[in-house]
Amino acid sequence: MAEINIRNKKAWHDYEFIERFTAGMQLTGTEIKSIRAGKASLVDAYCYFRDDELYIKGMHIAEYDFGNIFNHDPKRDRKLLLTRRELKRLAKSVREKGLTIVALRVFIAENGYAKLEIALARGKKEYDKREDLKKKDSQRQFERLMKR
Repeated sequence: MAEINIRNKKAWHDYEFIERFTAGMQLTGTEIKSIRAGKASLVDAYCYFRDDELYIKGMHIAEYDFGNIFNHDPKRDRKLLLTRRELKRLAKSVREKGLTIVALRVFIAENGYAKLEIALARGKKEYDKREDLKKKDSQRQFERLMKR
């Protein structure tokens, strides 16, 4: 079985991560089948609180090909499953420090459940992004020189 690892590449470019969490997701049967087929996207996904519970918005899970009338809505908000302590800490950080919660990747855990890696993040400024690109470029050049 191929390993499922759907990443949000845009988040790595736009945010600086402070703390990471692994959350479970409340999914329907056709949603998990689509994720196992690798048909999900996290491009514009972010997390928000509603009634002291954490939800992910903007995560696209394609309709399952053989789903018939029981297929799911691809863009629906999905509840994330974290411990109460983690939820309180995230809610406090988002409220007080002006941070945001972004989705980093979706993967299938060893027990067969779909998990979502999320991070408490701060948006990068334009000059931070340029600095990261410079570091990447210099690292790439260094590795090229070492191979010779």
